[in-house]
Amino acid sequence: MITKTRDRSPVRWRAHGPGLPMGLLIAILLALTGCSPPKRLTAVPQSETTLAQIPGIPNARYFPDTQIDLMAQETLAARNREIAALAQEGQSGPLPDTDILAVSGGGADGAFGAGLLTGWTEAGTRPEFKLVTGVSTGALTAPFAFLGSAWDPQLTTVYTGIKPADVFEKRGFTAAIWNDAMSDTAPLWRLISRFANQDMLTAIAREYAKGRLLLIGTTDLDARRPVIWNIGAIAASGQPHALDLFRKILLASAAIPAVFPPVLIDVEVNGQPYQEMHVDGGAIAQMFLYPPALAHAEILRSKNPRPIRAWLIRNSRLDPDWATVERSTMSIAQDAITTMIQTSGMNDVIRIYLTAMRDHVDYNLAYIGRDFTFEPKEDFDPVFMRALYDYGHAKARAGYPWAKRPPWVPAGETVFSAAPLPRAAGASVPLN
Repeated sequence: MITKTRDRSPVRWRAHGPGLPMGLLIAILLALTGCSPPKRLTAVPQSETTLAQIPGIPNARYFPDTQIDLMAQETLAARNREIAALAQEGQSGPLPDTDILAVSGGGADGAFGAGLLTGWTEAGTRPEFKLVTGVSTGALTAPFAFLGSAWDPQLTTVYTGIKPADVFEKRGFTAAIWNDAMSDTAPLWRLISRFANQDMLTAIAREYAKGRLLLIGTTDLDARRPVIWNIGAIAASGQPHALDLFRKILLASAAIPAVFPPVLIDVEVNGQPYQEMHVDGGAIAQMFLYPPALAHAEILRSKNPRPIRAWLIRNSRLDPDWATVERSTMSIAQDAITTMIQTSGMNDVIRIYLTAMRDHVDYNLAYIGRDFTFEPKEDFDPVFMRALYDYGHAKARAGYPWAKRPPWVPAGETVFSAAPLPRAAGASVPLN
């Protein structure tokens, strides 16, 4: 067992050294006179939030709290595309079993999920997923997971071949006042652009035509609402700005508020241009499978109900992460935020479990276990990420012991005992 001391809190930005001389402090304050935060186009008015669209791509994204009907239409269309694609291959009869994958946020801990996926490939049991969802670092993993094992080498490079300078550049201490974040993610944009290229977008469009779905979650900070991006529809749109939008979505999903800059996305309402401010999808949910109200959409029903298996990769530990907290404002604030993020992730795990039990979906959970104790020396420490990647890879290659319930749910406890609800073909999509 490898043992080191690890600080598991998010990216920490601390001011070190003695206080500034008064003369220098006054000079700095005078130099800042007239400075102002970065500008942006007008935000979408509150009354028109759900009317905003990406130019040329009407089905690019959804607000899952109010647009379940539109998501249901998309899942129905996906099923029809799947049937048509199978017919072209000469296949008929019941549709094949459905495997769906959700990859959570977790920053550098995303190396666990990357290693697990590639180890799963080597084990020879990794399925092709009909649906893949991702948030934050999971959003960066999701396209590779969606496209399959042929993209494993690129996925491995993303999580084992980078260093902190490939993700962010720290800004000066005045960024807290005059800028939109404490760091610059221009390096991450370059990394995303290297791998999220036209070849990847074309491949995603090809799989979308077969009825498969790739969904990425961000947070619309103006509206304070979750947004689910339909990456396949964007890829298949043929719009010249599709690739740039794809990259912005990946960057936005990983944009930790205040630490990484938000991403501004151009939208229109009745021809009027606006900009939405998007940040890390983890601000609302660290992981999602499908909106609970979408339970009976076509991805979950057919004329002959098919088995559905849900695979959840939680790029984090699920046991409490004890630490001594300094009695200082910044330390208390940082550790409180860390606690909220950890608890949010645990709530997502249990929410998805309860939804899966209600909908009679086979539940399978992977997470970083207590047996991994290697500690990073810095944010996005390449040695740590390699160790975590190898840990996930070895576990999966040997046959990962997928948990059938969250670790705090007693074995044998009955959550739902009712018989499966009918999923008759052609029935309307009820909302819960």
